[in-house]
Amino acid sequence: MGYHGDKLLDCLIIGGGPAGLTAMVYLARFHMNVTVVDAGEGRASWIPVSHNHAGFPEGIKGSVLIEKMAEQARLYGAAIKTSRVTRLDRDEEQSGFLAEWGSGPVAARTVLIATGVRNRRPTMEPALHDDALCRGLIRYCPICDGYEVTDKRVGVIGTQAHAFKEAVFLRGFTADLTLISPHGPHQLSDEDRARADALGIVTVDGPREELRIEGEQIVVPTAEGPLSFDSVDPALGSDVHSDLAKTVGADVTESGSILVDDHQRCSVPGLYAAGDVVLGLDQISHAMGDGGIAATTIRNDLTCDAPLIREASKAVLADPVAA
Repeated sequence: MGYHGDKLLDCLIIGGGPAGLTAMVYLARFHMNVTVVDAGEGRASWIPVSHNHAGFPEGIKGSVLIEKMAEQARLYGAAIKTSRVTRLDRDEEQSGFLAEWGSGPVAARTVLIATGVRNRRPTMEPALHDDALCRGLIRYCPICDGYEVTDKRVGVIGTQAHAFKEAVFLRGFTADLTLISPHGPHQLSDEDRARADALGIVTVDGPREELRIEGEQIVVPTAEGPLSFDSVDPALGSDVHSDLAKTVGADVTESGSILVDDHQRCSVPGLYAAGDVVLGLDQISHAMGDGGIAATTIRNDLTCDAPLIREASKAVLADPVAA
């Protein structure tokens, strides 16, 4: 079952976060020849301590969780490369793919894209940002961290509908909430402004200046002067890492998220996607679920005839799961 040489992989997984590593464990245990290539920039490794990941009542550091998952995959012979895939092409002769990282191309029968997204950061020195993140002064996931900011003074940086929705979500954890435009006047609708007032969410315009740390507080410059908070949520959106999928012709949404069917197949035969690159829910549990579904689909597709795989991929456009 599958090819187990150095020259042809059953599956190349691009991205070593929760989705990619979960798929790697599954595929390795399916006796598949699988390699993960990861650029080392995954968001899960940023997490100081995750308290809502099931099975770890005391919490677990993101980087520790990732390393434990990688260790588990290696137990079954999977390979993990720290590098960046710079090119992905269809290999029409072999009905597979050619990927490049480091030196020379590597052939794979299937590819799983698990490259995730990157949060847009507030204006801030990179080293200071990372310090604030480690200290919980900056938190990017309201779902994960709402509990941690219960009854604290929280600032949400952003404007328009996305930021407003995050502020409303966090309002369920604290009454001391301020929604700050990242630069210039707010772009909230009249309806959202009225709802913010009704919920007690303060709205403040903001100039384009850098955030700073003062003691145990994070300070945000605003049009009304600097405001101090226990924690800030940058609701500035994110950039989807779907370029490799697009280069081989995969269909994506307007925002760049990869379209898949309910088994994580993309519109290109042999190409699969999982995690936040499909649906930016920012949840480890969701990404791991995607990884397990994708790996099982890949295994089953590879044991079928190639025409069946092609027909399954065609069905994506008929019934996609859009981000």
